Amino acid sequence: MKREIHSESDHCCNCGHDAHENHHHNHTHEHDENHNHDHHHDHGGEFNLKNEIFPLVLILGLYIPGVIFEGQLHNTFYSIGEYLLFIPAYLLSGWSVLKTAGRNIIRGRVFDETFLMTVATLGAIAIHKLPEAVGVMLFYKIGELFQDIAVNRSRNSIKALLEIRPDYANVQIGGELQKVSPETVNIGEIIVVKPGEKIPLDGEIIDGSSQVDTSALTGESVPRTVRIGETVLAGMLNKMGVLTIKVTKVFDESSIAKILDLVQNARSKKAATEKFITKFARYYTPVVVFASLAVALLPPLFLAGATSAEWVYRGLILLVISCPCGLVISIPLGYFGGIGGAAKRGILVKGSTFLDTLTTVDTVVFDKTGTLTQGVFKVVNISPEKGINQQELLELAAKIELHSNHPIAQSIREAYQGKIDASSVEDYQEIAGYGISAKVENQLVLAGSDRLLHRENITHDVCNTEGTVIHLAVNHIYAGYIAIADEVKSDAKQAIQALKRIGIRKTVMLTGDNQAIASQIAQQLGIDSYEAELLPEEKVSAIEKLLSTTPKHHTVAFVGDGINDAPVIARADVGIAMGGLGSDAAIETADIVIMTDSPAKVAEAIQISRKTRSIVWQNIIFALGIKSIFIGLGIFGIATMWEAVFADVGVALLAIFNATRVMGSGD
Repeated sequence: MKREIHSESDHCCNCGHDAHENHHHNHTHEHDENHNHDHHHDHGGEFNLKNEIFPLVLILGLYIPGVIFEGQLHNTFYSIGEYLLFIPAYLLSGWSVLKTAGRNIIRGRVFDETFLMTVATLGAIAIHKLPEAVGVMLFYKIGELFQDIAVNRSRNSIKALLEIRPDYANVQIGGELQKVSPETVNIGEIIVVKPGEKIPLDGEIIDGSSQVDTSALTGESVPRTVRIGETVLAGMLNKMGVLTIKVTKVFDESSIAKILDLVQNARSKKAATEKFITKFARYYTPVVVFASLAVALLPPLFLAGATSAEWVYRGLILLVISCPCGLVISIPLGYFGGIGGAAKRGILVKGSTFLDTLTTVDTVVFDKTGTLTQGVFKVVNISPEKGINQQELLELAAKIELHSNHPIAQSIREAYQGKIDASSVEDYQEIAGYGISAKVENQLVLAGSDRLLHRENITHDVCNTEGTVIHLAVNHIYAGYIAIADEVKSDAKQAIQALKRIGIRKTVMLTGDNQAIASQIAQQLGIDSYEAELLPEEKVSAIEKLLSTTPKHHTVAFVGDGINDAPVIARADVGIAMGGLGSDAAIETADIVIMTDSPAKVAEAIQISRKTRSIVWQNIIFALGIKSIFIGLGIFGIATMWEAVFADVGVALLAIFNATRVMGSGD
């Protein structure tokens, strides 16, 4: 839960809005129903280059002598030798294609790239063009290998970010430690994490203190000090002391498990370009098959001197040239590379559709606390009214904030330092957008914004106070206020400058904080416009207003900390969450999660998306252009089967190599 508690800036009757907000919005973007184009070399298993090289060497061992024999067809022995070499080579290199084509035909899906290749190569064998038939399958297999290497490289970059899955947990049972799988540990059980071990589950430290390395989760190399009462997350590495932790979430509900699931399913949300190519291939393939039939059958009927053998050969060439493999392979690979390239830089993208949407962003909206500022609060001023001293006011605030895990509440408890008797706090209640109400030692205590004081008609003199403040009242009598300071993130200004540099038209800040603070931060960072003193529902209204005024074909991105900003993240065209320590709302609601909590990563994500889309369209134009030229050459008899092999497999290979450039995005 995130709150911003503020004071009045200009007029006492219209003071700052509190952001004691408790909006948990478990929105998840709808999954694309038409996902996962069934392409036979989209391997789900672990890729092993050594396993792929051996069959390739065997095929080449048959193919190269076969090419030598092929030139000596006058000798019957060599002709038989040619078949003995080429047919095994053909089956070894093309088995996956033949199997997929057969399976798809049984399922009623006849027209796809595997069908084109099967018909073309079997036809080539029938007219005794064995080297060409094997060449198509062999180079296609080489293309598959390069694609697998590229996909594996991309997948590894995601895995590198997620090499944080803990292998075991030390559970304390009857004074002894038992090493068990994290999946078997229940909420409430006690685990012990020794120095050098990964923290296996989310939990609260009940004994010990240490420094933890969060770099696997956040990309930040500076260790973080943790003490009793603090929350630690699965995936953090314990550097120094022994930590005793009470488990607060089962493994499947932990932040890291959700992130692992997120990246595994990232490919399920396909970009519009991918959907277009899938649809295009569905209609394009039967057109090609019937065009090839027409080329093979019609000219001998109507043209004098035209032979069936010659035009059947041209028809087969047309089939090979027209195979859409280059597109079907390289476009998803381009997007996969983009997602992998982003993951390498600590930016988790939930699907290629969001990479596409990022390219059209022209307005970026930021939340303030925890996004542009550190969200690390410190008490800087305690100002009590007459009849109460500073320590008493601080103790009162610490008690009423006892049950809150918000940074403001933590800063007040840290400043107080004393022990708090939980039994002294009763009837705790959050008032969304205003503050907290509770009974402390049978007195009604209110804590929150100036707006809360006005709502409850509590007389007070203090309204125009700089900084984030929490006002307190006891039995409807004003007791004073506590001022809290929050620092701007070191790269916040750089983030705004980077967005302007890459052509973002407008930057906006939305905050529940008061006008004075909002104005100061907007000016300091160079933000174009801001809206302050907003309740959670007013932030959604502000986003909707921006969406309605954004130019056509352009989109709005919202960057928040993914906790109370969930409704706004869900409403924006692209929701980006600061998920450094893996809040559930960030992972579940946002389209993109920035693991480093760095606002400068927003511009980097947009650049990666633009580079990805540029490469994808380069592949589409290049592949269709080259194929069009060779189709013309094939019909007029200029192109042979070898040129057809280049137009098909060569184009696919070049498109794959181009697609892998996305992995260098942001370097």
